[in-house]
Amino acid sequence: MKTYYITTPIYYTSGKLHIGHSYTTVAADALARFKRLTGYDVMFLTGTDEHGQKIERAANEAGKKPIEYVDGIVASIKELWELLKISNDDFLRTTEPRHIEAVQKIFKKLYDQGDIYKSKYEGWYCTPCESFWLERQLEDGNCPDCGREVEMTTEESYFFRASKYADKLIDYIKENDDFVQPSSRRNEMLNNFLLPGLEDLCVSRTSFSWGVPVTFDEGHVVYVWIDALSNYITALGYLSEDDEKLKKYWPADVQLVGKEIMRFHTITWPILLMALGLPLPKQVFGHGWLTTEGKKMSKSVGNVIDPVKLIGRYGVDAIRYFLLREVPFGSDGQYSSESLLLRTNADLANDLGNLVSRTAAMTLKYFDGVTPGEWEATEHDALIEQQGEKLHAIVSEHMDALRLPEALADIWSYIGSLNKYIDLTMPWVLAKDEANKKTLASVMYHLTEGLRIVSVLLVPFIEDTAKKIQDVLGIEDETLVDWDSIAKFGKNVCGLTVKKTAPLFPRIDVKKELSELEKIADDSDLSKKKSTPKKQEVAGVITYDEFMKVELRLGQVKEAEAIDGSDKLIKMQVDVGGETKQIVSGIREWYSANEMVGKTIVVVANLKPTKLFGTMSEGMLLAAQADGVLKLVTIDGDMKSGARVS
Repeated sequence: MKTYYITTPIYYTSGKLHIGHSYTTVAADALARFKRLTGYDVMFLTGTDEHGQKIERAANEAGKKPIEYVDGIVASIKELWELLKISNDDFLRTTEPRHIEAVQKIFKKLYDQGDIYKSKYEGWYCTPCESFWLERQLEDGNCPDCGREVEMTTEESYFFRASKYADKLIDYIKENDDFVQPSSRRNEMLNNFLLPGLEDLCVSRTSFSWGVPVTFDEGHVVYVWIDALSNYITALGYLSEDDEKLKKYWPADVQLVGKEIMRFHTITWPILLMALGLPLPKQVFGHGWLTTEGKKMSKSVGNVIDPVKLIGRYGVDAIRYFLLREVPFGSDGQYSSESLLLRTNADLANDLGNLVSRTAAMTLKYFDGVTPGEWEATEHDALIEQQGEKLHAIVSEHMDALRLPEALADIWSYIGSLNKYIDLTMPWVLAKDEANKKTLASVMYHLTEGLRIVSVLLVPFIEDTAKKIQDVLGIEDETLVDWDSIAKFGKNVCGLTVKKTAPLFPRIDVKKELSELEKIADDSDLSKKKSTPKKQEVAGVITYDEFMKVELRLGQVKEAEAIDGSDKLIKMQVDVGGETKQIVSGIREWYSANEMVGKTIVVVANLKPTKLFGTMSEGMLLAAQADGVLKLVTIDGDMKSGARVS
């Protein structure tokens, strides 16, 4: 059996996890579940990083011993992973004896072979990031990663000969395009850190005691990043009496990390492995941040959202789906409560929920709840069959390339086709004439089979919902829900007993919930937080985070009228998915009000309202203009109002 080893970074136990942290682990879980579904022997590792100066200080401030401090946080992390249905195969704490003993052996091995030597460290250190920095790397005298103040540190330390392996790593990265992904991260590591010259790395500390002790020099503890990074192999039994898992699963297939720790995972980690004589992971993938209002979600900024409260309010699958669908994997993603609610209503309640409810209700009404076995094809059946069969390969390709949102988008495209199939075949009309009974049977068979395929595809992402769909369809035969069963449309689902079902995802009152969600946000006292130094920007250039503040959505024009007294402006009522916005636009020279009604347009949905010609406008539509001609920005294919444009 083929193996698959996937890891997430082990999380700092210096504070409560928020939904931004959850994103990495949910993504890794979806990949692990997909690989299991497709027949792989999967090893999925997560855990907690519990050593370091930052944690020691936090414990002291809390009046606790470090181990007491981290124990409580670890318990809450494990509880969160259970709530999110994380299917990890191992959870490693860096305070466990199996890890500590292996790290000590790693340190001694590197020392014995001459890759670690004793010297004195004098330089800048960022305690929150547990990072050493050169003078030239600081930005306005602060940490380039988090923007906080750095400390001048002088202490006796051991150093790792990172410079010895720098050229070898540069060559490896250049020769292996897939090793560091996305490519933007690869270029950043090469150009910002490796090519300018790599300094030897300080790998022990003497100014505090909360860490893995160096066995041969009392008073020294192993630098937290050497300690933390080693977990990926210590969890497999490296340098222990039982290293069968190491032989079976290493090298890792993919290691998912946040972009802020890519430097450690693509420079420090591979050099450490080279020195140990171990193969490098096949891929390190650095995803972006989950942001709010363009800012990284963090306690220090005070913009974090508690996932436990969200799960309690909307259910785990709504949260998992939002994280996996809304965020472009590899780039920063924008969290907003409105996006969560609109996505839940549009995709889960309307598209998927209604499809399941309608299919079940019609089977119960027209065939006493039993999927029919004889039918006559309709002219629309072939398309449903062809699209259903293609998904097996399409979703596999997306998942292997870590394109999780695209995989879900294609599944939802098929859900949309099944809903459209109902509208085209109009089973309620067919049911009026007994002569159409076999044609009606074909419709119900194709809906049941299509939903069966959808349910299997959803298992890696929202398993609870997938199982509910299978239960509604009356599927008990396990061969109907394995991966190979959806490679071809046309499994024998005849004779299944369909059950009546409550809505999978009840519709949400968006306006009411938005006011409630304001109370969920962590009430950090921002006045007590130190402001992050602003970086000097190039005039006329915006950052990716700034661009992500712009919320582009599809809207359908429901009403339109020319504004009296103006020869340019049209006032429109635009449905942007559960909400109607009034938009005023100067397009009258190219489009009449009547022409605009019914059009699907791209709207800037979060623009601050303003008055144009005395009329309030709550958004802006996108259009292109050249040589005196203006054309509206459109999309390829049918999409529902409210869909996010990204």
